[in-house]
Amino acid sequence: MAQNQSKRASTRERLQELHRAEQAAAKRRQRIVVSVSAVAVIALIGGVTLAITSAKKDEKPSGKAKSTALVVPANATGDDGTVVTYGKADAPHTMEVYEDFRCPVCKHFEAANGATTAKLTEDGQIKVQYHLAAFLDKNLGGDGSHLALATAGAALNEGVDKFKAFHDVLYANQPDEREDGFGDVNHLLDLAGKVPGLKTEAFVKAVQDGTYEPWADKVAAKFNDSGVTGTPTVKVDGTTVSLFTGNAVVSPEQFSAAVKQAAGLQ
Repeated sequence: MAQNQSKRASTRERLQELHRAEQAAAKRRQRIVVSVSAVAVIALIGGVTLAITSAKKDEKPSGKAKSTALVVPANATGDDGTVVTYGKADAPHTMEVYEDFRCPVCKHFEAANGATTAKLTEDGQIKVQYHLAAFLDKNLGGDGSHLALATAGAALNEGVDKFKAFHDVLYANQPDEREDGFGDVNHLLDLAGKVPGLKTEAFVKAVQDGTYEPWADKVAAKFNDSGVTGTPTVKVDGTTVSLFTGNAVVSPEQFSAAVKQAAGLQ
């Protein structure tokens, strides 16, 4: 019993530190004057890295694309094909989710509310739009965010449901953000094997050839231009929804209620 209480207390303290780090980094970002070069702010608290970034419009993330031709996955949405929409496209309300596959706070959010996010789309009133980043590669080194994003693009090409399932697998198997665990294409393909029907011949070839790496660059650059200062961020019809209460991530019930309230559904 005491051991379980200690583990829960440790988890609460870690989440509290991460939340304070995000708030502090966002405040520092407001004081930064961005000139012609990119600016990266890294907050280190208790050995946990939370990255906030700003980039020039034409600056590419750190990933090295094998292909130079831009190929937009089938099922990508948005005016420029940089958005992934889950749910009914004509749903009257929109939940925007901003994430980086290497972000540890995103993992906590997905573990607590990923299923709720999907469930909120079931009645057709709310659709989810994913805006994905790769800034942790630049701040921490490696290609993991970029390669995970490119592989998610290959999954999206197979279907939105395949993307969502692979998205969930990535967070369930996320390495420490200071390790470039997603920087190994073979490891990403192994994880893709956890999604039934995803590893088609076309999917494997696209991942190995880097077909969607230029698309991943474009998606990440679009995030850098979004004005969002940290991940995860959730907006509902343009209103930012709080993801924390006290020392913990909001519960599924709290998150669902907040989303519905922001959408005017309750």
